[in-house]
Amino acid sequence: QKFLCSNCNNILKKALQTLCGHRYCSACLTWIVRNNKNAICQKCKEEDPNTPGEESLLAEERAFGDAAINKEISELRVHCVTLGCSWSGIMKDFEEHQSLCEYALIPCHTGCGHVVMRRKLADHLENGCVKNVTVCQQCQRSLASSHYQLCSVRWTPRCQPVCRKLLLTTLFIALPSICKAANKDGCCFSEVGCAFRGSKEKVKEHEKSAVGAHMLLLLQHMRQLQGALSSAARAAQGLAEKVISELENKLHVFENIVAVLNKEVESSNLEILAFRRQSELDQNIIRGLELKIAELHQCLTQKDAGLSSLHKSLLFSEQASYDGIFLWKITEVGRKLQDSVTGRTVSLYSPAFYTAKYGYKVCLRVYLNGDGTGKGTHLSLFFVVMKGDYDALLPWPFRHKVTFMLLDQNNREHVIDAFRPDLSSASFQRPVNDMNVASGCPLFLPLSKLQSPKHAYVKEDTLFLKCIIE
Repeated sequence: QKFLCSNCNNILKKALQTLCGHRYCSACLTWIVRNNKNAICQKCKEEDPNTPGEESLLAEERAFGDAAINKEISELRVHCVTLGCSWSGIMKDFEEHQSLCEYALIPCHTGCGHVVMRRKLADHLENGCVKNVTVCQQCQRSLASSHYQLCSVRWTPRCQPVCRKLLLTTLFIALPSICKAANKDGCCFSEVGCAFRGSKEKVKEHEKSAVGAHMLLLLQHMRQLQGALSSAARAAQGLAEKVISELENKLHVFENIVAVLNKEVESSNLEILAFRRQSELDQNIIRGLELKIAELHQCLTQKDAGLSSLHKSLLFSEQASYDGIFLWKITEVGRKLQDSVTGRTVSLYSPAFYTAKYGYKVCLRVYLNGDGTGKGTHLSLFFVVMKGDYDALLPWPFRHKVTFMLLDQNNREHVIDAFRPDLSSASFQRPVNDMNVASGCPLFLPLSKLQSPKHAYVKEDTLFLKCIIE
């Protein structure tokens, strides 16, 4: 089905695919667009008659050539359905076969009204075509092709049928089709000496009636060509002998030059061999240096990794809190809020902090554009229990009261919310993974209040969140 045109339902020819995904022959799409204003894809109508979309509008500039389907179609295995023909092959060869199929029915080119097999056209022209007549050059009588004789070339009805068919086919089919160089009002045999000129109808009548004369002209032309070729061959032979003699002399000189060059090449080869040996030594030295450089590079990489780890540890140590009180400074609030709205960065995690020197390891997670019931309307703040180094010595589940604060940087009205852990929740059990599921306040603060000029929760694009664990 995918190889069929959505309009004519025949095999696609020069397939085009429209924006709606259906395929049309190039000619079919052109016809539809030219004959229908605001044409709609018929397949789209059939699939959904009520609401055809914008992509269903047909226009040649809104379609593109489907090279993939055209290639598939060109490789399809097909066979000729003409009665008596046994040809089979692939689609891309089928059009050529159609123009040559011996069993195809074609109209007689003389205009007699008969339709015959291509293989029987010569027989029809010779024996059955009423319009295939010529004028005898001897008696000037108009005769049917099966009765006339060309006295000038001694062609009589006693000639072999094969010769008659070949000559008829050549004169009435092949020659007119290749004589394109002739003038519009002249005979197509003007290239070989025919001087007849006249209207197109008279030229056609002349070409049919003067077959014998044209054959003589062709024969004379061929003889002239043969004589010219013979003369040219004799001249070429003399010239070739002279050229060969000169070439033999030059060859002797070149042989002497080659002998000298061979000696120079031998000397050059010895020098090249010495250079190659030195090059191999240099390459070995270079490979040794490259190995040393690679070792040094690997060592530097390991040291860089160690320094990076130390830097992270130092940074964590500077930011870490070990008394259950943590102050989180968030900068570039405007950009991070926009990233949260667009989904680029939905939430932010704070650095880890501890309830005590060897206590629980925890962190905060904030959704600047809200999460859950507060999505798009509130700032959501959550508490996260993390896997720590001393979890095996601590009591579980986590049961300490957690207090959240959003600080008013004018020290007027801080936002405060607190909760006690749900001891049955997985959020407060001993962590199995790096961190438990966050738990906290999805409706911590309305976004309108966060951005209100009456408060200083965000100042200089910075806000402060505080967490206190009792």
